[in-house]
Amino acid sequence: MASEPVRTLAARLLGKQHLDPGEAHVLAKILARQPISRDAGDVADMHATFGDRLADRVAAVGGSWAFIIGFSLVLLAWMLLNSDVLTHWGLAFDPYPFIFLNLLLSTLAAIQAPVIMMSQNRQAAKDRLAASLDYEVNLRAELEILRLHEKLDQAITERLDRIIATVCVERNEA
Repeated sequence: MASEPVRTLAARLLGKQHLDPGEAHVLAKILARQPISRDAGDVADMHATFGDRLADRVAAVGGSWAFIIGFSLVLLAWMLLNSDVLTHWGLAFDPYPFIFLNLLLSTLAAIQAPVIMMSQNRQAAKDRLAASLDYEVNLRAELEILRLHEKLDQAITERLDRIIATVCVERNEA
């Protein structure tokens, strides 16, 4: 429930009494003369769980060139060892067609895909939060501009009243 000063300001600037939580938050910050802008990344990180941070790290590592190059080298080494080097001594543990390697790759893909999806969902939530925070900042800027227009209009009206009063006094003296 919005306080009386917030409702008064809402009626004056927005022309409405019923506010959504974002509007009430912005108006309360205006009245308190406090800044409203916040970093969406910082806000999202404050609420991130261990699983969220882990998913982000896995997605960051799994989506890097270092991972692709390193993983390609491991695959190449695996295939070379099991097709030439270890077969020569009869010690190949996964000979061609590399069935165990296929199992490991399938398992990796089955685990990595949902983790990457979790990270993407978290990024989408962070984007929604950023849009919400941007809306609050934009609303604050718009309301502050309206308040400045009110002040300028009031100053101009007062000045015109003084000029009119001065002209009327001069006409009466003449």
